[in-house]
Amino acid sequence: MIRIISDSSTMYSIADGKSKGIDIAPLSVTINNRTYKENEEINTEEFIDIINQGHVPMSSQPAIGEVVELYNKYPNDEIINITMADGLSGTYNSACSAKMMADNPDNIEVINSKTLCGPQRYLVDLAVELVNKGKSKEEILEILNDLIETSQSYLIPNDFEYLVRGGRLSPLVGRIGSAIKLVPVMVVVEDGKRISKFTTKRTFPKAIEKIAQAFIEAGVDNSYYIYISHACNEKLANTAKDVMLKNITDADIKISKLGPAFTTQGGPGCISIQIVKKYQGLK
Repeated sequence: MIRIISDSSTMYSIADGKSKGIDIAPLSVTINNRTYKENEEINTEEFIDIINQGHVPMSSQPAIGEVVELYNKYPNDEIINITMADGLSGTYNSACSAKMMADNPDNIEVINSKTLCGPQRYLVDLAVELVNKGKSKEEILEILNDLIETSQSYLIPNDFEYLVRGGRLSPLVGRIGSAIKLVPVMVVVEDGKRISKFTTKRTFPKAIEKIAQAFIEAGVDNSYYIYISHACNEKLANTAKDVMLKNITDADIKISKLGPAFTTQGGPGCISIQIVKKYQGLK
């Protein structure tokens, strides 16, 4: 038997994962001197309410002991743990450390998805489908690793404060950008380990158009999923969808709500735009 494990960057709760045959290790967020497991002890709406009271949030990877427990649940099974991008979180390294502490380390494969949120969710869901189709662990790993290289992620924060605090922009640039109402767009670089500046536009629709053009240049069409995820800003997410469809008319777009941990990075109201190529072998 092959078991699929992941983390809550997939935007799945433990219960969500269980319903799909996936074990989920929740990331944690700390705010106002309290630490919560995301999607278990606090949801995004509650989290943003506390941020809006003036409190500064932080996020952290799943507790290593909890990951070891997940591994040890299946002493006789093969395990594939698909983690969020190494470098954007300590989750991958923590999962690897937990592997060495588990009772069955030789049966465990930890995959650095080099992505997070929508594409990571797709990879995890696909892994379950591939298990159900009778694919071997080696076949599943090969398919997932190929698809990982097709993923790309963009982030549009709702304000510059989160980029300044995270060291993505200098305080001076942040103040100027806020004053003249610019819309910053950040991109996860190819190795998936950091976020850098992609562009700055005067309006949100222009920012989405710039992302759409980058997708078109990369050959994105209906053979890809486009994920638009938001931190409690569904109206802006739908605006992004409309603009994207004007540029890529047959786009296959999915809208989701981000969890508290990602909201810590992008801030309340942020929008992420991501792609991953669909696997065609299940038809």
